[in-house]
Amino acid sequence: MKVTLISLVALWAASCPLWAKPLKVYLLVGQSNMQGHAAERTLGHLAMDAKTVPLLKAIQNADGSAKVHDQIWISSIEIAEESGVKEGKLTVGYGAGGRDPKIGPELTFGITMQKHVGEPVLLIKTAWGGKSLNTDFRPPSAGPYVFNDKQIENFKKRDRNLAEVRQEKVNSTGVYYRAMLEHIRKVLGDIQRVYPDYDAKSGYELSGFIWFQGWNDMVDAGTYPSRGQVGSYDAYSRNLAHFIRDVRKDLNAPKLPFVIGVMGVGGPISKYGPDQKRYADIHGEFRKAMAAPANLPEFRGNVTAVRTENYWDGELSELVDRRSKINAKRRELSNDESLNREQRDKALADFNAKLFTKEELQILELGVSNAAYHYLGSAKILGQIGKAFADALAAMN
Repeated sequence: MKVTLISLVALWAASCPLWAKPLKVYLLVGQSNMQGHAAERTLGHLAMDAKTVPLLKAIQNADGSAKVHDQIWISSIEIAEESGVKEGKLTVGYGAGGRDPKIGPELTFGITMQKHVGEPVLLIKTAWGGKSLNTDFRPPSAGPYVFNDKQIENFKKRDRNLAEVRQEKVNSTGVYYRAMLEHIRKVLGDIQRVYPDYDAKSGYELSGFIWFQGWNDMVDAGTYPSRGQVGSYDAYSRNLAHFIRDVRKDLNAPKLPFVIGVMGVGGPISKYGPDQKRYADIHGEFRKAMAAPANLPEFRGNVTAVRTENYWDGELSELVDRRSKINAKRRELSNDESLNREQRDKALADFNAKLFTKEELQILELGVSNAAYHYLGSAKILGQIGKAFADALAAMN
């Protein structure tokens, strides 16, 4: 009898899949840096640094092809797709749309998070470029956007109709907050459409929210007229706290773990060069404002901030800055009428050879695919950021 009972228990256990518990769902939200503008070719840069080689091995097969992760599924807003979304197993190509495959933080976030939990996971990504928290993602409890005196004065100088301006702002306020919720709810309402093996009986669990946004607020001198002064971005902190509360309320997840990806373009301010120092106060105050909600008593233990400046690649950035000298030299040579085309080309090639070693040129070719505000379109930078988001979330749990 004992043997039979043990056999039955063993048979039952074998018939139950290891993941017969709620599916862990992670929400990734933000603007263009959450979309991700790192071209696939920049993955090669990860191979040039021992600390990022493990990430590359997790992303690519031995032959250099992209791995397709059977235990990680994703539904991502993608306006370049006819359907408006891109869905399937996680692999390279869930970054911003375009001709060439791109990656964002979702790739290494998903890979790292799945390793942490040891079971299938679903990512829902809603990101749109050029969107602010003060208007586009403005949460309901933040109330209506109110123009400040300086903005109103400027409208009057430009003979703008104040009633029309205010109505335009009302019409655009919160549009992407609602679009975010709409996509999340649509996916959660039919998970099997994205993840065919989903066990509806076991259900799902909202296990984390990653917020990676900030650029459009940081550069908005209208909404934040005293940018760079102490407390000049306090309104952002208040709006982000409202955002966290409202997301939790609207998704019925009162303790949803929340990671704030603090804008870190340019790297640590202490390492800023002469050309960057003029932005130091603005960047510093904005970063403080982004991280501030994590220190509120009500969010202690379930909201954390990740300083993405720590993953900026100073060497890569310096090479990009140095490359700008080539363009200046090209203009100088083109204005020199004493040189023919062949002489100009040789002079430029000689100048280039003095500026860069062969290794540096290789790093530039492999490492950069976009502008500084998009973290140089660097898979090495965004890959480390995505991993950091997952590690921070795992540490909270």
